[in-house]
Amino acid sequence: VQLQASGGGLVQAGDSLRVSCVASGRALSNNAMGWFRQAPGKEREFVASISWRGDGALYGDSVKGRFTISRDFAKNTVYLQMNSLKPEDTAVYYCAGGRGSYSGKSINNYVSWGQGTLVTVSS
Repeated sequence: VQLQASGGGLVQAGDSLRVSCVASGRALSNNAMGWFRQAPGKEREFVASISWRGDGALYGDSVKGRFTISRDFAKNTVYLQMNSLKPEDTAVYYCAGGRGSYSGKSINNYVSWGQGTLVTVSS
């Protein structure tokens, strides 16, 4: 399976942005999907995940209340809506396919990775 993330860009603090991730090669309708991010010089960190049915979402503490993850099964696409962006949200955002139906927050539970899309938030 190939994951293609897109939608990143340069925005100002307080703006909103939506990044997308399209899966090809194999549908991931039975797998949880997640978003992680990695800022320069930092480890990759969990942002959000959504269960295989789309009924269970988890969020990292730093984005809770500002970001929303969703998925469109017909388009085999996962979205991350980011509101009230802050400069500390600046990072490369990666989508990932989970090992199972509910993959949680651990990076070790994700086996398929996209190439990432850069989000830069200016102050």
